[in-house]
Amino acid sequence: MQSNKRHLLFLLAIIIGSFYVHAQEGKVIPLNINAENDSITAPLFPIESIRDTTATDSLAKDSLNQKPPLLLDKITYKAKDYVKLSQKENKIYLYNEAEIYYQDTELKAGIIIMDYIKNEVYAGRMKDSLGNYSQLPYFKQGSNIVIPDSIRFNFDTQKALIWNSRTEQQAAAGALGSDAMKVYAEITKKENDSVYFLSEGKLTTSADTINPDYYIRIRKAKFVPKKKVIAGFSNLYIADVPTPIAMPFAYFPLTVGRSAGVLMPTFGNDPNTGYFLQDMGYYVPLGDYADVTLSGDFYTNGSYAFRTASIYTKRYKYRGNVNLRFENQVRSQKGFSDYSLSRNYNIQFSHSQDPKSSPNSRFSASVNLGSSEYYRNSLQQRNLPNTQNNTLSSSISYSKTFPAYPSVNMSLTATHSQLTSPSATASDTDNINMTLPTFQASMERIYPFAKRDGIKKGLIQNINFQYDVNAQNRLTTNDEDFLTGRMFDNAKVGARHRIPLNTNFKVAKFFSVSVGGSYEDVWTMETYNKSFDTITKTVVTDTISGFDRYNKYNFSTSVGTTLYGTFDFGEDKKIQAIRHTMRPSISYGYAPSFDQFYDEYIDEDGDVVQFSRFQGSLYGAPSLGKSNSLGFSLANTLEAKVRDKDSTKLEPKKISLLSNFNISTGYNFESDSLRLNPLNINGGTNILDNKMSINFSAALDPYAIDNNGTRIDTWNVDNGGSLFRLTRANANISYAISSDMFGKKDKDDNKEEEEDPFDYVAQSGGRDDDLFGRADNFNDNPMDKDKGQDVENPIYGTKIPWNLRLAYSASYTNSARQNEFSSHSLMFTGDIELAPRWKVGGSSGYDFKNKGFTLTQLRFQRDLKSFSMRFNWTPFGQYKRWYFFIGIDASILKDLKWENRSQPIRN
Repeated sequence: MQSNKRHLLFLLAIIIGSFYVHAQEGKVIPLNINAENDSITAPLFPIESIRDTTATDSLAKDSLNQKPPLLLDKITYKAKDYVKLSQKENKIYLYNEAEIYYQDTELKAGIIIMDYIKNEVYAGRMKDSLGNYSQLPYFKQGSNIVIPDSIRFNFDTQKALIWNSRTEQQAAAGALGSDAMKVYAEITKKENDSVYFLSEGKLTTSADTINPDYYIRIRKAKFVPKKKVIAGFSNLYIADVPTPIAMPFAYFPLTVGRSAGVLMPTFGNDPNTGYFLQDMGYYVPLGDYADVTLSGDFYTNGSYAFRTASIYTKRYKYRGNVNLRFENQVRSQKGFSDYSLSRNYNIQFSHSQDPKSSPNSRFSASVNLGSSEYYRNSLQQRNLPNTQNNTLSSSISYSKTFPAYPSVNMSLTATHSQLTSPSATASDTDNINMTLPTFQASMERIYPFAKRDGIKKGLIQNINFQYDVNAQNRLTTNDEDFLTGRMFDNAKVGARHRIPLNTNFKVAKFFSVSVGGSYEDVWTMETYNKSFDTITKTVVTDTISGFDRYNKYNFSTSVGTTLYGTFDFGEDKKIQAIRHTMRPSISYGYAPSFDQFYDEYIDEDGDVVQFSRFQGSLYGAPSLGKSNSLGFSLANTLEAKVRDKDSTKLEPKKISLLSNFNISTGYNFESDSLRLNPLNINGGTNILDNKMSINFSAALDPYAIDNNGTRIDTWNVDNGGSLFRLTRANANISYAISSDMFGKKDKDDNKEEEEDPFDYVAQSGGRDDDLFGRADNFNDNPMDKDKGQDVENPIYGTKIPWNLRLAYSASYTNSARQNEFSSHSLMFTGDIELAPRWKVGGSSGYDFKNKGFTLTQLRFQRDLKSFSMRFNWTPFGQYKRWYFFIGIDASILKDLKWENRSQPIRN
């Protein structure tokens, strides 16, 4: 019986812990967070305990006869050096890599002492002969983790005292590292599983946990893990220096995942709009898959703006975003001559569907519409790059596939295209084109004389036909009538049915021949009748509502082949060979005249004028006059075999010298004059390891023009000119280089970086590069922090990271002897890292036609570890402005910032 009691007491000793407090006359020794210079002293083991050490698995008989506490669960423990049971002190000592596991509690430390009478456990660190501490306690209860210098914990009450505790709280789901809140406290009292009381604490998101570059000092606070910190008097310290930024009380949300909250505004003033609050709002999560942000701007002169932004996503299903923006802009004051009031808006909607979620149906959307002046006159600085975009476009489509043979693809699409340049937004100009909607359906190709899965050979087996239909409701309008009932006044409705019939075969093994024809049936809901009014001497057009139709058909054939030519220079040469590939083709097309769909009227000169009632309808009128033409085209590519610089590679490297070079022209047999069409040339290539892209096109006319710029039936060479007359030409060249091109490549250099599908400029319909400048959106830090290098000791003496992108564009027009460049500009953008955390960049360009600089922007960025400092400056031009920002990078404390800005000069 006595033996059983002792056995039970030993089991209880495993459950019950002890705690050793460093105290002198009830006074707790202060602790230092810096582990290297810590003043705490680990509890010393009694000499008799070390002398009386027993094996870990031995049991000692005890004569104590006490009522043990309730055994709730099994305790497991271990230690690297030894486990010692002291019968005299009623304690168990675990030394070196000691561990205890009990229910949801896990404790690891250098030293652990359990008191099985008080049901308490003490855990501390180990101190070596040099005075350095190691094996700090690791305390985990549930999902809460605390790493202190020492801890005292009671298993019965679940309460604890913790010295120099360190814990990390995620600011959002998946947010770790510099975006997570680190909580430090000299003394922490654990009241229960969800409430801690802190004394002399620090809050920071700095990655440096020993010497944070900034922290918020709190004297007393209540800490609820993963939910909040409620503190008394708190103030901000930078580099251990107190700042005037202080609060009598503070609330810090630490909720894991998304939670509703207020968005702090930006304060400022401007001579045009007065004092203002920008980006003041509220964030609300909507379930697990969506959220919404409501924000607004308010100005003392009466201007205001409202914005709604929502992002929704469901993994493996879909993702998208919705942005609604409205601005009420007041200029000057009522009673002044320059007073004006304008209301601008912008609507954005984006939706993408995972192809695997529904293989036979798909919905997608990309919408960007609104007032044409929204970006040019916006009160928000971040819209700067979008001021250079002259077009807003939208598309919403739903497609469905019916896979049963013969399969049918169907789609329903609504499109929108809006010109926003000042010249295109005049009140009398229709600058908006829309289709509401476009219906398309097509049936798969059918081979009636061949087996469905068999090989098709010859003229007969390759005969095939299809069917497709295109129906539209197309309308044009302007900004004044947009989104009102008046925009449907000029709507045009129609449908086109088409059945193409084709076949192809080989001739003499090397010539590919294709023969085909097409039948079209066009429907319209509106036609137009014309007559000449002898009284007013004008042509009168009457609109006839109702269904009408016409049909047309054509025939075509083509012959083509492929020719190869190789020039060998020898395997010992750097350029071993050049291969020239040519693909010439000749095509013939014929279509009869459809004069049965034409009527006549007599004008005031007595001449007979032919017209079709289908002219002006959605798909136009059939051709009047027979079409009988011959076409010529020649496609060229040029490749080279170059000896590889790597001598270990046996095969030469293939590079493209000319990706494509195409020449085409035609001859019209039915024309009485000007039968030969102009010679069209286009081509492109990529050189310098694909860093430079070159594209060009031109048109050469063999006919001359008269003094009025009209083409005449006279060869240009017979009119004293050259063989061909250059009527138009354009070229586009882009070149991107960086410092990485001039150094050794790492193994991971070719990995693509993940892009944000909801990037602000991309959402707004802007460019995905910086040639038009970078948006002044400082919610995210654009500086790259994780490049795999030691930012404390980088080698910048021999290599300074930089990048540069150039874009050149030129268009030449000479159709009527203008001999002028319609557009001619050079743009560039680049960045350079002067130091590990200093980056400067800029975007600009020069317009050679208008003899002036394009939008110019200078950017200065400084990474202050936990902070970011940025300055954007547009020094001149219509959008002259500057913007300064400094703030904490972590999203949980992003409201700790200061920014100042100028307002753009309004036209």
